[in-house]
Amino acid sequence: MRWHVALVWWALRAAGLLPLRALYALGTALGHVLWWRRRARERVHTEVNMRIARPDLDEAARARLVRACLIETGHAVTEMAAVWGRGARRALRLVRGVEGLEHFDAALHSGRGLIVAAPHLGCWELLNYWLCSRTRIAILYAPPRDRAWEALLVRARGGLAPEQVRADGAGVRRLYKRLADGGVVGILPDQQPRHGEGQFAPFFGTEANTMVLLPRIAHRTGAAVLFAFAERLPRGAGYRIRILPAPDGIADADLRIACGALNRGVEQCVELAFTQYQWTYKRWAERPDPFEHDPYWLARTGVTRSRDVR
Repeated sequence: MRWHVALVWWALRAAGLLPLRALYALGTALGHVLWWRRRARERVHTEVNMRIARPDLDEAARARLVRACLIETGHAVTEMAAVWGRGARRALRLVRGVEGLEHFDAALHSGRGLIVAAPHLGCWELLNYWLCSRTRIAILYAPPRDRAWEALLVRARGGLAPEQVRADGAGVRRLYKRLADGGVVGILPDQQPRHGEGQFAPFFGTEANTMVLLPRIAHRTGAAVLFAFAERLPRGAGYRIRILPAPDGIADADLRIACGALNRGVEQCVELAFTQYQWTYKRWAERPDPFEHDPYWLARTGVTRSRDVR
């Protein structure tokens, strides 16, 4: 592990000594900094996303929502000290309850295999720990460009010994094998695929390039699919695990239907904790019309004339 990555690791360990409420106070301050920096990438991306996801709001209401989302972005950063910094066993003490556990237990006992779709919502790293504490699981991840940071991710997520699977051909084959054996895999369902590798489907009413991997695996294996996330509770009180059944059609052979169901599942989760979603992500950057500009580029450059992103 390189020195700068090791420094981050030990900083997380040290900050993990702070109570969650104090870490959230730091996160709130970070969120305010992002809000005050009008041209900050995080604020610009969130503003674009709110115009797309909440077009019915007036400017004042949308500004309040953007600010609340940026504060939750700050919480997502500083809570890593409580999750990665404390280690899996101590971090799991922050879980205060589970909703939808009956869906999880039924899927485990079905013998069909289980795909857990975990959106970028709430504290997904704590969700990983919780899943590992309940069953053996393979977690699919996209490695960062810098191998040194990948070493940190693997170390931080490995406290309860999940099978950490790179998102490549060999990794996907491992997922198929685990599901064929009736096992459990975890996939982040809301990352924008590379150009030409996804399927456009509605997401909050606007076409978004959507991953096809999860629907294809569900269709070919017959595995059950559940959505799950770890919701932050108010005032640093901890987290609540929430588990939801997948919408009908998520394993359909028609990828347009399946990806639409996938996005509806993410939406259903997001609506339960809207500001805790990763709204800084450029979810609608690629457009189905090749002549339509990236709305995030338009916002950063100040260009106002473009086709409607819808």
